[in-house]
Amino acid sequence: MDLPIVVGVDGSEPSLRAVDWAADEAALRGAPLRVVYASLWERYEGAALAQDLGKPSEEVTAESIVRTAAQRARLRQAALEISTDVLPEEAEYALVREGREAAALVLGTRGRSGFVEMLLGSVSLTVAARADCPVIVLRGSHDNQVRAGTHGRVVVGIGERTTGSAALNFAVQEARLRHATLDAVRAWRCPAHETTDHPLFAGEPARLHEQQAGEVLDKALEDVPADVDLRRRTVEGPARRVLLDASCAADLLVVGARRNPGHLGLQLGRVAHAMLHHAASAVAVVPEQA
Repeated sequence: MDLPIVVGVDGSEPSLRAVDWAADEAALRGAPLRVVYASLWERYEGAALAQDLGKPSEEVTAESIVRTAAQRARLRQAALEISTDVLPEEAEYALVREGREAAALVLGTRGRSGFVEMLLGSVSLTVAARADCPVIVLRGSHDNQVRAGTHGRVVVGIGERTTGSAALNFAVQEARLRHATLDAVRAWRCPAHETTDHPLFAGEPARLHEQQAGEVLDKALEDVPADVDLRRRTVEGPARRVLLDASCAADLLVVGARRNPGHLGLQLGRVAHAMLHHAASAVAVVPEQA
């Protein structure tokens, strides 16, 4: 049986966008869609759903949230197999558990302090840092709609791992499903202490580091199927800045997050953390086993 795409909803506008993306993702994969509301409290945040239902906020229940989300998904993708569930527990724990039997988790993000979607909600951050499956967090537009990909591009950040990268494999799959270009980006930097006077570099330290970045990139991409429209790029600069810039022309940005067995804290990494907070596109965080 195909693993489902799971979407977490809470009635907020960001979660409505997540429903749209999750419905499209499930349709692309031919997978079922599972809509989950998890909370210890019978409440939700955001006015959009209450307006859609024609009810005051206090009359909107968990059941009406998942029911309306499922109806929205079915209107978008009529052929989907859709299931719903209301889980009376903390959202972070419930969604991480759901991810153990999911092809991917799809979540919204939310803004605060007037900076819409510049800062990530704690649920999305915690789930992205702990889930066993890829977590797609919706960023980008500032309304409650998800539109078809406008760039035709999936961007993946290439790290030190040159074989067996789960993030790269996920990005390849997404690019093929979407008939999109796969933009593989490797950031590189010339350490400040390596100047043109350094005896080992004979005046060309930058060229040497760029060449090394290209070799890492080539090694990582050598098994990418020939039918993928692949674009290779090495870019000078910190990985966070390079990938944030690349996200401006992407429909989806894919990054890996290393998981260390036995480690109980958040396992995300600085690059993935920055992408979740500031990227201009949707972000997929894919767990990589250490």
